[in-house]
Amino acid sequence: MSLAGKNLLEGPAPTHLPAEPQLTERIQAGDSPENLARDFPKSSLAWALLAQKTLDQGRTLEGYAYARVGYHRGLDALRANGWRGAGPIPVAHEPNRGFLLALLLLGQAAEAIGETDEAQRVAKFLDDSDPGARQALS
Repeated sequence: MSLAGKNLLEGPAPTHLPAEPQLTERIQAGDSPENLARDFPKSSLAWALLAQKTLDQGRTLEGYAYARVGYHRGLDALRANGWRGAGPIPVAHEPNRGFLLALLLLGQAAEAIGETDEAQRVAKFLDDSDPGARQALS
């Protein structure tokens, strides 16, 4: 096997999650985050929206739990789409935003409940995924 011409410093290719058109339609129609999470339980975006709503209501523990579900559903989706535990997850690719939002909210909720180590790990993961994600999602 020849390595001639191969950039050995080049990392993994960016991962792009597939679009969720039915979920997007329901969001645009104004459906509630509770209904979205119930009807699209594999969607990290549905869980992130539910986490965001509960965190905005001051229900920190519930928001943490919902964000954690969104994070894990997102990891499942990433792996199913070729991600191998490292590499860019660009926020510019709209379908990636559900996972990245769940990750951001998980970090915020972890910090709020005193899980400082987890909050730091999540912040690093978010920044490693896309250094512009935090600003784009805020």
